[in-house]
Amino acid sequence: MNKDLNNSFVEEFLDYLTVERGLSANTISAYRSDLKKYTDFLQKKWEPSPPGDRIVSPCNAARKDITSFLMSLKDKGLSANSISRGMVALKVFYRFLLRERHIKDDITSTLDSPKLWKKLPDVLTVKEVGELLSKPPTHRWMGIRDRGCLELAYATGMRASELVNLNLNDLNMDVNFVRCVGKGQKERIIPFGKNASDILKRYIEDVRPRLLKGRSTPHLFLTRLGKKMSRQNFWKMVKRYVKITNIKKEVKPHTLRHSFATHMLKGGADLRIVQEMLGHADISTTQIYTHIDRDHLKFIHQKYHPRP
Repeated sequence: MNKDLNNSFVEEFLDYLTVERGLSANTISAYRSDLKKYTDFLQKKWEPSPPGDRIVSPCNAARKDITSFLMSLKDKGLSANSISRGMVALKVFYRFLLRERHIKDDITSTLDSPKLWKKLPDVLTVKEVGELLSKPPTHRWMGIRDRGCLELAYATGMRASELVNLNLNDLNMDVNFVRCVGKGQKERIIPFGKNASDILKRYIEDVRPRLLKGRSTPHLFLTRLGKKMSRQNFWKMVKRYVKITNIKKEVKPHTLRHSFATHMLKGGADLRIVQEMLGHADISTTQIYTHIDRDHLKFIHQKYHPRP
């Protein structure tokens, strides 16, 4: 009975979206899927209850029921974007129930968007990064190229797509700067250190000409066939070298970017400088890295607080 009641509310709402709002079939399907998850959650919450307990339906659910539902989605591993879409569906649904006088108060009106929930990225320690960077065999052509890719990725915090799209003339080897074009075609200049510089010089002078075999291309990092390296090539490279390390974490190309930001901030770099190097439009995106190293935060607190 409770399940049928839940379904009748949802069907009434979907009819409203179809007839009065004229939404597309795909959008209606997405609403149906999100609301089914919600009503199934309410149903499971109701079923184990002894007779006389509160029957949980959309019309008598409390704010804590919706919060519990959203947290259950998060626990299942759904992305913040997927949870946010579900939250939008619930907000529109409850506004409809209020308009039709099925409820007296909209319990979703004060809930924050799950897009504000930030998942802390995995990062490597400085030692783990060193281990990973040491794995490419630099006595071989492709090992020199691979080491150059990994060193530059960690030295600059560039995205994988930005790294593989670099041209040779984007590098200034005299002063160790790279010109990077990021999201929204925004250009930024990022410095890199001696370790990256030394291996890149070997790659550019000795390896890259051999890969080109007399041909010409502006692209910096090349495959064995002399073609531009792809993101998939870089991803496979990272995966291959992680496999032969003692690192047990899940490491992706983006992990080097996360590690760069974390290590820079831990070392005392200014947040806005790191924001500039990462190419973040909003500093709140960069601030997530200040929450990662909790041991360092504890050390700073104990060192500077007047009552440690």
